[in-house]
Amino acid sequence: MALVVGTKAPDFTLKSATSNGLKDVKLSDHFGKQPVVLLFFPLAYTGVCTAEMCDVSNGLGEYANFGAAVYGISVDSPFAQAAWAKENKIAVPLLSDLNKTTTKVYDVLSPSLAGIGDTSARAALVINRDGVIVYSEQTPTPKDLPSFDKIKAALA
Repeated sequence: MALVVGTKAPDFTLKSATSNGLKDVKLSDHFGKQPVVLLFFPLAYTGVCTAEMCDVSNGLGEYANFGAAVYGISVDSPFAQAAWAKENKIAVPLLSDLNKTTTKVYDVLSPSLAGIGDTSARAALVINRDGVIVYSEQTPTPKDLPSFDKIKAALA
């Protein structure tokens, strides 16, 4: 299960593909500045993950109203994420955890998903400006979406 509320969020640096190449995104760069929403998802190019990231992309303005940064994290390569985002008009910055390091540290590893290998589980965490987890949810199955109303309530 995902790390619990009240836990100091473990720092990480993950790669994100941009139009200018790969960029490092470090969680602690947000500490003291803004809250962060982390949306772990199993795999790009899958139906539920595409729907989730497209819906969140369409509502990014709501998260901006809270001053929050939002990131999607999966075990896909940053290049696959970039192609998927372009194809589906996904505006949420996507972070690659190809080595599954962050997925393991946040305790959201889904072992042998559908017999194809370990992926991230579907999970949502809200981290406040102080770097403390104030909302944590791992869905019962990869087909279930997190409660976006509860995520927004944690940001309010």
